[in-house]
Amino acid sequence: MKTVLLAVLSTLVTLFGVRAFTKLSGNEIIFKSADGKSGDSMVSFANLPAGKPGDFTYAAEASAPSVVHIKAITTRQFNNRRPNSIFEQFFGYDEDVFGSPRQQNQESSGSGVIISDDGYIVTNNHVIEGTSSLEVITFNKKSYTAKVIGSDPSTDIAVIKIEENNLPAITFGNSDEVKIGEWVLAVGNPFNLESTVTAGIISAIGRNINILGRNQRRNPFSREPEEQPTASPIESFIQTDAAVNPGNSGGALVNLNGHLIGINTAIASPNGAYAGYAFAVPSGIVKKVSADIIKYGDVQRGYVGIEPVELNSKNAKEFNVKIEQGIYVNAVPDDGAAKAAGVKQGDVITQADGVAIRSEAKFRELIGRKRPGEKVNLTIDRNGSSKNISVTLRNNAGGENLIKKDAETSSAFGKMGMELEELSAGDLKNYNIRSGVRIKSIRDGGLLSDNTNFEKGFVITSVRNQQVKSVKEVKEIINTAFQNGEEGVLICGFYPGGGKGCEGIPIR
Repeated sequence: MKTVLLAVLSTLVTLFGVRAFTKLSGNEIIFKSADGKSGDSMVSFANLPAGKPGDFTYAAEASAPSVVHIKAITTRQFNNRRPNSIFEQFFGYDEDVFGSPRQQNQESSGSGVIISDDGYIVTNNHVIEGTSSLEVITFNKKSYTAKVIGSDPSTDIAVIKIEENNLPAITFGNSDEVKIGEWVLAVGNPFNLESTVTAGIISAIGRNINILGRNQRRNPFSREPEEQPTASPIESFIQTDAAVNPGNSGGALVNLNGHLIGINTAIASPNGAYAGYAFAVPSGIVKKVSADIIKYGDVQRGYVGIEPVELNSKNAKEFNVKIEQGIYVNAVPDDGAAKAAGVKQGDVITQADGVAIRSEAKFRELIGRKRPGEKVNLTIDRNGSSKNISVTLRNNAGGENLIKKDAETSSAFGKMGMELEELSAGDLKNYNIRSGVRIKSIRDGGLLSDNTNFEKGFVITSVRNQQVKSVKEVKEIINTAFQNGEEGVLICGFYPGGGKGCEGIPIR
């Protein structure tokens, strides 16, 4: 009788042991989160998977329906002729000197994971970056057009959405509980082979491989690549030896309960194919970043305000501290959160919210899960004495408030930093033109102020070889060019009183 009761109780817990992680007002998303690592927290998609928790078949059948295949189309636009330099001085060449544009489409493949039953999907930023269209193919072979909700290059995470309901959302596991040597499955679509599952073990945790710190970017009017830094990257990867190949990017790394513990992101390889090691963004970061993107349009990063140095036996002697593991506080800026809370130069952070800190990567990960205004409890060693300090995190502007992304300023046009104004009938007559708009002001820090020769008063007559009649048209042309994957646009016009010309403006 006891055995029967235990079996019934186990079934009830299996069916109802999943709790909602969070509910977001406005843009609402509910994450399925496991209360623990046991199989009691599994949720079914239709029927319970075959096998038992801890079995490969159980984990595969539980997670595979939540993993999608992403086909990305990137449209590149070229002109028959190119300017002689990156930023041409105004010298009066004709607006159509570059000839008619031509387009070339490139297709790439990746994976994604359904995180809500109403169509939100998480993937890698590098899977969707610069794409003009996205096709999502679900486990049951249905095809959808997806739109990009937002992305975060500092973690290589992006969120896209398809219009569908009752989708099999993945159950989030706790990436803090994973252990080296634990069995895991990688689920994705390598080499366009849909719904592929590979097995391996966790080889390491908190791994920093320095791939997010610098992004290879190409100047739209130069043949040479330029390196541009990604601000404050968070690299604390889960390393696994489960086979991961091109096309697996954005796919799921799950434990044997079928719970998501990471998003497969990178491989260590001399030839671009699997060579023994792969790396996944921990689910704790994935959950926080995707929630921020959906609710706020951007990631809400909290900052402690210190210069951290990871300790080891060598530099511990140099810093004259007795602890050889932790984060040495090398500097504390006066306007930072740590300074306000009482953290001092020379302190050693040993724990954050009760989690032992042995690497800078883990420290950045734990802080990266929090938003401005939230608190982190730091355990520090100061001259051999341990004490706890509560730090209220700040945003990158030095405040404690959340910064909601403004759709206008975050668009491709908005990033240019120019305010335009319509031309009156009198202006058109005086300038002897049929249409155009005028630059009213240029914002410091925008693309125009940093990279071009444009100034206030310039009259724009065409963008991307298209005559413009209104401010709205200029915005639409530039934003559409960005969505089509173009690297830059050609803006032509003149200064009243003299000086006609065109200049290429990067939009990425």
